[in-house]
Amino acid sequence: MTAHYEIRDIAAGDLPAVLRLNTEYEHFLSPLSLDELMALRAQAQYARLVELNSTVVAFLIAFTPRSGYGSVNYQWFDAHYDDYCYIDRIAIAEEAQGCGLGTALYDDLTAFSVASGLKKLACEYYCEPLNAGSAKFHSKYGFVEVGQQDVQGGSKRVSLQVRAL
Repeated sequence: MTAHYEIRDIAAGDLPAVLRLNTEYEHFLSPLSLDELMALRAQAQYARLVELNSTVVAFLIAFTPRSGYGSVNYQWFDAHYDDYCYIDRIAIAEEAQGCGLGTALYDDLTAFSVASGLKKLACEYYCEPLNAGSAKFHSKYGFVEVGQQDVQGGSKRVSLQVRAL
């Protein structure tokens, strides 16, 4: 399936498809309105998607240091590191999972980060309740835990992860 995909920047016309994917995986991501997604795209240094047969099947949005992004998880990394690219959200449509698109997006982000002079990728995923798929993927990709913090009023906990580049 991955033989005919394209990774490209998220354009304004892609926002409804990206929002649908975000909504589909809202239990792993945070909810977004269209206006919030537009603001994220405008503020992010990396906002790319995977298109397969003219259909948006995945996206990744990331921020570099001192972006002023309001996420408490981003702010944790901003307080502890100065040479990272923070993965705020990634989603892959169910029908496209297991085809290497997550790795392709992370490889693309890695190339962007290295070209930008950054030394680390940073992200978080739920460890309470555990997002087992994300934990497995990030471990396989070389991420290690550097901390944990409670989110959503203490109802969930994230594992803060870093991968050296």
